[in-house]
Amino acid sequence: MAGISSGLTELGGLTELDIRNAAEAILKAERDGKAMPPLSAQHSGLSLDDAYRVQDLLTRTRQEQGLALAGYKIGLTWLTTQLACDLDAPIHGRILRHAVHRSGASLSARRLVKPHVEVELAFIMGRDIDQPVENPDELLAATDCIIPALELVDHRMAPPRIVADTVADNSAFAGVILAEQRFRPDDIDSRWVGATLSRNGIVEETGLSVIGMGHPAICVAWLANALLKRGEHLAQGDIVMSGAFARALPVASGDAFIADFNQYGRLDVSFT
Repeated sequence: MAGISSGLTELGGLTELDIRNAAEAILKAERDGKAMPPLSAQHSGLSLDDAYRVQDLLTRTRQEQGLALAGYKIGLTWLTTQLACDLDAPIHGRILRHAVHRSGASLSARRLVKPHVEVELAFIMGRDIDQPVENPDELLAATDCIIPALELVDHRMAPPRIVADTVADNSAFAGVILAEQRFRPDDIDSRWVGATLSRNGIVEETGLSVIGMGHPAICVAWLANALLKRGEHLAQGDIVMSGAFARALPVASGDAFIADFNQYGRLDVSFT
C-alpha cells in the first residue's frame, strides 16, 4: 500500500515486513468495512509487544495521511475481564480527531464491521503529564474536566480473536461521542457515576464507574504511567476515554442510543 512506511527494526516475534503487512491488512479491512482474519491465526503466539508495534505503525501512517490525533482510549479495565484474558493491566489505543463527535450526532454504520457502543467517562487533560502519577488524586489534579461519553468500538478482525489482535487493531477504536456537559473534577464524584444505556427506547444496560479498577482516575493514571514507559506522555488537551463501565451494545443501521448519567446529564447518538 502506498503511504505505508516504517523505520521499525526487527524486534520481537514479528519482522518489519510482518508489521507492515499487518497494518496494511487492518487499514484495508477498515476501508472496505469487511472483517479480516485475526493476525493471531497467521502469527501463533502474537505478543502484546508486537501488537503495539502494529498499532504504532497504524498511528504513524494515519498521521502521514493527514489524520490528527486527539488522545487515547483505555480498554479491558474490569478486573474480571483481565483475569479471564490472563492480563495484569488494561490495554490502550489512539483516538482520531475526525472520529470525535458531539451528542446528537447521526453516524453511518454501513462501513463498520461489528460496531458496539459503551458508556464511559472522558477525561480532558489540563496539563502535560511527564512524571509518574502516584495516585488518583494526583491524576485528577492534572485533569481539566470530565465529560459523560459514549465510545464506538469496532472489531476489524473476525473471531476467534485474542487480546493482541484487538491491540493491533488500535484497541478496536471507531469513535467517541461527548456530552455537552463539562465537569470540573471537584464537581463530579467520578468514582460513583452511574449510567443507563438505552437502545431504541429500551434500557438494556446499566453500570457504575467504580467497576473500572476501582476508580476511572486510576485507569487514566495507569495509562499515563504506561505511556511514560513507552517514551510517550499525556499532553494538555488530550481526551482520554477511561474505560467502559457497562456492557457494550451492538449497533445496526436505524438504531438510536441514549446514555443517561442521571444528575450529570445525558447524550444520544443515532446510526443510519
